[in-house]
Amino acid sequence: MRTLNRRFRRVDRPTDVLSFPSFEASESRAAARRGEFLGDLVIDVPCAARQARRRGHALGRELQILLAHGLLHLLGYDHETDGGSMFRLQRRILLSAFGEGPDGVP
Repeated sequence: MRTLNRRFRRVDRPTDVLSFPSFEASESRAAARRGEFLGDLVIDVPCAARQARRRGHALGRELQILLAHGLLHLLGYDHETDGGSMFRLQRRILLSAFGEGPDGVP
């Protein structure tokens, strides 16, 4: 994962999830409505397991969180520039798609 992050984002450290969109951010939501392939997600499961332990919830829940997070990036959202709207939407997606986690993690 570190190699992918360095190669594609020029960040020389591992990360938990990477998104490789098929469309520019401005086109991705329209493509999703058309049912088109949005791109690829890569989740680092060992990293997710460590994060889950640190955060006190199950690996399955962490994978759900990373899936929702990566999907939002495929749809053109960027939490580094949006003032928190991506994380609010991520929370709603998690609750809607998976329900509240057994440990209360939304």
